Amino acid sequence: MLDGKYLNFYNQISKKISVDNIFTDKLHTLAYGTDASFYRLIPKIVIKTDNSKEVQDIIELANELELSITFRAAGTSLSGQAISDSILIVTSRKFTDFKISEDKSYISLQPALTGAQVNNLLAPYSKKIGPDPASINAAMIGGIAANNASGMCCGVSQNSYKTLKSMKLIFSDGTKLDTGCTESKNAFKQSHGKFLKDLKEFSQSTKDNEELRAKIERKFKIKNTCGYSLNSLIDFDDEFEILEHLIIGSEGTLAFIEEITYYTVEDLKDKATALIYFKNMEEACTAVVKLKLARDEKTIIVDAAELMDRAALASIENDPAMPDFIKDFDENITALLIETRAKSAKQLDIQTAQIQEQLKEFDVVRDIYFTKDVAEYTLYWKIRKGLFPAVGAVRETGTTVIIEDVAYPIECLAQAALELQDLFKKHGYTEALIFGHALEGNFHFVFTQDFSDVKEIKRYDEFMNDVVNSVAVKYQGSLKAEHGTGRNMAAFIEVEWGNDAYVMMKKIKCLFDPKGLLNPGVIINDDQEAHLKNLKAMPATNEIVDKCIECGFCEPSCPSNDLSLTPRQRIVINREISRLERLGEDKEAKEYRDLYQYDGIETCATCSLCSSACPVKIDTGSLTKHLRAEQLSPSAKKVANFVANNFSMTLTSMKFGLGGANMVHKLLGTASMESISSTMRDFSKNKIAKWDATLPKPITIDTNFEQKVLSKKVVYFPSCINRTMGLSAISKEEKQLFDVTVELLQKAGYQIIFPEDLPNLCCGMPFSSKGFNEAGNAKSSQLEKALIKATNNGEYPVLCDMSPCTKTMVEKFKSNIKLYEPIEFALDFLSNDLEFTPINEPITIHTTCSSRKMGLEDKFKQLALMCSTDVIIPPDVKCCGFAGDRGFNYPELNESALRDLPKSIKNAKYAFSTSKTCEIGLSEHSGLDYNSIFYLINRCTKAKNI
Repeated sequence: MLDGKYLNFYNQISKKISVDNIFTDKLHTLAYGTDASFYRLIPKIVIKTDNSKEVQDIIELANELELSITFRAAGTSLSGQAISDSILIVTSRKFTDFKISEDKSYISLQPALTGAQVNNLLAPYSKKIGPDPASINAAMIGGIAANNASGMCCGVSQNSYKTLKSMKLIFSDGTKLDTGCTESKNAFKQSHGKFLKDLKEFSQSTKDNEELRAKIERKFKIKNTCGYSLNSLIDFDDEFEILEHLIIGSEGTLAFIEEITYYTVEDLKDKATALIYFKNMEEACTAVVKLKLARDEKTIIVDAAELMDRAALASIENDPAMPDFIKDFDENITALLIETRAKSAKQLDIQTAQIQEQLKEFDVVRDIYFTKDVAEYTLYWKIRKGLFPAVGAVRETGTTVIIEDVAYPIECLAQAALELQDLFKKHGYTEALIFGHALEGNFHFVFTQDFSDVKEIKRYDEFMNDVVNSVAVKYQGSLKAEHGTGRNMAAFIEVEWGNDAYVMMKKIKCLFDPKGLLNPGVIINDDQEAHLKNLKAMPATNEIVDKCIECGFCEPSCPSNDLSLTPRQRIVINREISRLERLGEDKEAKEYRDLYQYDGIETCATCSLCSSACPVKIDTGSLTKHLRAEQLSPSAKKVANFVANNFSMTLTSMKFGLGGANMVHKLLGTASMESISSTMRDFSKNKIAKWDATLPKPITIDTNFEQKVLSKKVVYFPSCINRTMGLSAISKEEKQLFDVTVELLQKAGYQIIFPEDLPNLCCGMPFSSKGFNEAGNAKSSQLEKALIKATNNGEYPVLCDMSPCTKTMVEKFKSNIKLYEPIEFALDFLSNDLEFTPINEPITIHTTCSSRKMGLEDKFKQLALMCSTDVIIPPDVKCCGFAGDRGFNYPELNESALRDLPKSIKNAKYAFSTSKTCEIGLSEHSGLDYNSIFYLINRCTKAKNI
C-alpha cells in the first residue's frame, strides 16, 4: 500500500498517465525491479511511458514532491543501474520513433529501439551505429547511450561518445533541451545561464589542472565507463558539447535521454573470421599486443580480437557448432576470435594475409584458418556473445553468476591477465573464466557466487578489493570498461580516479541534479559497502528455467513483452513464489500466484521463441505448459480425453459454431456484428471469444476424388484446423486450402494418399499446449500409427499443411517418417517438379514461430523470392501471438504482438504464411488477407515439360 508522498504522487500522476501503465502491485514491482545485475531493489511505483511528455510530467511531479526516480530501458545492464526502491520509469516498446537523414550520415532515435532494430533500419544503406555490445539484440538505445556501451568492434573510436551528434534531454526540474536546435539552446541559456557558466568553469579548471588533465587523457585512451565522462571537460570548449557528452555514460543520474542522434558508420559486408588457438594466456596476449600496435601504425586492419581462456572454451565446447578437438585441449590453451573487414573481397584477402604474417612467430596449436562463410562466422560470434549466459547455465543452482568488466593499458595486458588468474586461485574461484575485447585491453571475467552465506560474501568482498588494487592502482586501468559503474563500482571510483577527479564528479552530479533525485546510489555513492548490499537471490523454482541468469536476451522475441510479462519476468516471479513456499509463507505465495495467472500463464503464447534467443535455450513456454498442466482438475482432464476420443464430433461442433457466427454476420453486417460481439464479450468478462470479420467459414473436405496411379506418391495430412476452417467472409480467394493443395500436388505429378480415419486424426498440439498431456500424447500416437501405415512404413513423404502441427509431429513421433511442412516440401520437392515464374507484385511473408524453431526462416525467404520479385519481411514481427486459439480468448496478446506489423508492410499487396490460426490474426491486424504460401506457389507455377 502506498502512503504519504507516494500516494500523493500516484493520485496526481494517474490524472495524466493511464492507470493501465502505472503499477504498484507486488507482482509488477518485483518483475520490473529486476535487471541483469546481481542487485535487486523493489520500486514502490512502476510507470511505463510511451512518450517524452509523460516522462516530463513524472519528472516535474517527482521534483516537486522530492521523490527519487530511476530510468530503465531494456534492463540488460549488469551493474545495478536500472533498479529503484522509489519510482521506476520504464520506456515502453512504443517509444520508438526514428528519422534517418537524407544522406544516411546520421540517425535520430527514441530510447526504446534496440540496437539490432536500428542496425536493421540502416542495413539497406550499408550503415550501422557504432556501439556493438553483445546484448545488442536486446539492449535499447537509451541504455546503450546512458551506459556508453561499446562491444566487440567499436573500441573507443566508434562508441556513443565518439559518434554522438546531438541529444534531446529532460533535466531533473523538467526542463527540455535539444542540443541540435539553436532555438532550444538559446532558450536554455536564458533559463539555465548559471548552469552553463558553472559547467564552463568546471571545464576550464580541469584543463588548468595539468595532473588531472593528463590522467583523463591517459585513462580514456582505453575503454572507461567508471564514473562520469570527464574527458568531455577537456575535449570540448562549447558548453553544449560538454553537456551532451557528459550525459553519455551517466547512467540516468544527470538527465533523461528523450532522443539521441548518432553519426552512422560504414558497415563493411566483406568479412573474414578466424578462431586461433594459442598455447597459453601469455602467448595470446602477446599476439594481441602485436596486432594492436600494428593496427595503430596502420600496417594491418584488425576489427576485433576476442580472447577466450581455456575455462571459457570449456563452457562452450559441447556446443554443436564448436569443433570436437577443443575437448582435448590442455588447461592453458587460449583462443583469439579475430575478425577483419574490407570494402572488397580482394582487399579482404590482403588483410587476412597480413594478419597471418603478423602471427607467424607464434606457435599456434592449430593451423590458422579464416572463414568468409557468413553462416560460419555468424555462429562463432553468436557463441562468443552468449558466453556470459552460457557460464550461468552451468553454475550450481541457487548461486549467482557475476561478470566483471575491466580494461588495462595494452602494454601490460599479458602480465595483468596472469595476475588476474592468480587472484582467482588465491580466493578459491576455481570456476572463473576470462574472455573479452582483448584488442582494447578489455577483459570480462565471470565467476559464480553464493550470496546466501555471510562467509561467501566476505570472500567476494576480499576478492573485489584485490581486483580493484590490481586493476586501478597497480596497472592504472579501468574498473569498468563498458558495463557502467552502477552500484557495483561506485564505492571504488575515488580509488581509481583520485580525489580531484572524484570531487569534480560530485560537482557535476550536484549541478545537474541538485536535489539528488535521479537514480541515487548509482555512480556517486558514499557508502563504501554499497557493492555488498541489496544482493539478488536466485532460488531454484523449476529445472526447466533454473539456469536462467535473468540477462533479458529473450525479451525482444516475446509476443507479450509490451502487454504483460516477459520470459525473464515470468522466471523472476516463479522464483519468488518458490522462495516463499519454502519459507512457509503460503498466503503471500498465493497472492503472487493469483496475480500471475493472467500476466504469466494466460497471456503466454508458449511459442518458445525465447529459447531461440537464449544462449542456453531456456524455454519459458515449456514452463508455462507445465504450470497449466499442474492447474488442471481431474474433471477437466476427463473432458479433454473425451474430446480426444470423439474428435470428429468435436470438429463437427466447431463447424456448427463457425457456421452460426458467419450466418449472423451475414444478416447483421460487420459493424453490427462487431458491436454486439464486443458487448457480449464485455458482459461475460471476456469469457466469450472475440469475433472478427476475418473469422473463417466452416468447410468440409472431400478426399474421395479420382486419381491416377503414379510413381510419385505423397501422404497428405490436412490439419484438423484446415479440415474445419475455410476462407473468411472477406477473403478474395475462391478455393479452400485443401483444394489448392490437391491441385498443386497433382500439377506436380503426385498421387495423393490420405491416412485412414482422417476425421479423427490430430497431432495433439491443441491438447498439449493447454497442459492436457495425456490427451495430446494419445492423439499424437494415433496419428503416427496412421501415417506409418499410409506411408508404407516411411516409404513416402508426409506433407502437413500447417507448420505448427508439423513441428509437433517431429517432436512427438518416434518413427523415421519423413515429415514436411509447406516450406521445406516446396523447396525439396515442388521446386524440382514445377516451373516457377515469380510475380512482379509486392508480397509479405510471416514465418511462424514453429517454422523459426525448425530453422526455416531463411528457407521461407528463399521460397518467397522464387514466387515474387518483391518480398517484404517485417523485421520486428516474430510470433504473431495468436497462439492456437488464444487469439480468440485473449485477442489483446495478438494485437500487442502485431503492433508493428501495419507500418512494416504498407507497400505489400499479398500476404502469406503457413498456419491458418496465425493467418486469422495477421489478417485482422494488417488489413491484408493472409493465406497459405501454397496459394502463391500454385499461382506462379506450371508443370514442367519433360
